Amino acid sequence: MHGFRSSPARTVLGMTLLAGLMACSAGFARSKPVALPDPKLDLPATSAKGEQTAVFAGGCFWGVEAVFEHVKGVKSATSGYSGGTADTAQYETVSTGTTGHAESVKVVYDPSKVSYGQLLKVYFSVAHDPTQLNRQSPDVGTQYRSEIFTTDRAQVKVANAYIAQLTAAKVFPAPIVTKVEPLKAFHPAEGYHQNYLAQHPNEPYIVYNDAPKLVHLKALFPTLYTGG
Repeated sequence: MHGFRSSPARTVLGMTLLAGLMACSAGFARSKPVALPDPKLDLPATSAKGEQTAVFAGGCFWGVEAVFEHVKGVKSATSGYSGGTADTAQYETVSTGTTGHAESVKVVYDPSKVSYGQLLKVYFSVAHDPTQLNRQSPDVGTQYRSEIFTTDRAQVKVANAYIAQLTAAKVFPAPIVTKVEPLKAFHPAEGYHQNYLAQHPNEPYIVYNDAPKLVHLKALFPTLYTGG
C-alpha cells in the first residue's frame, strides 16, 4: 500500500507506521538521481503531430504519473492497472498483490516532441529505481514491480536494447530487474488516484517519496521539463 494507505482516508495507524518508514524511504527519494546515457536505439521522431502510447510500472503510480505529467510532449498521464484481468482492476483488490496487476501509468505523447527512448531515460533515471525487485521505497509487493508494458514490437526492441545498454555500462550498483512484456490491457484507476501529487502536495508520503522526483526531473532534463 502507499504508506499503508488503504482508502481515500488515511487511518491513524497508517500515519503512525508511515512516520516510522520515512527514514528508510527518504534514502532513494532524496538521493542524487542517476545520470544516464541516451538510448543508442530509439524510435525515429516524426515531423507530423500524432499520439503514441507508452505504459510504465515502477512503484506507486502517484509519483510516476507526476513525473510524466511534467515531461514536454506528454499529452496525458493516467494512473491505472496492467497485467491482470478487468474484474480485479480495483485498488483494494490490486493491493493484495495476488491479481497479477502492477500499478501503472499510461503515457500519451507526441513523438515529434519527445521520443520513446527519451521517455525510457526519464523512467529509469528519475521515475523509479529499476534495481528494486517487487518494491519501491516503503511499498512492497508484486503490484509495485518495475515493468514496461509495450504496445508494439518497436517498443519491445527499444526497451530491451536500452536495458542491455544500461546493464553493459554498469550505471546502477545492482542489476536491473525491470520486466518487458506486451500490454494486454490498461485499466484506469479510481478517480481519487488521478493527479494525486498536485492535489495532495503536503501529504507526508508525497513529500518524502514523490516530490523529490520532480526536482530531479527538472535538474536532469531541463529541456524536457515543463510545469512549475
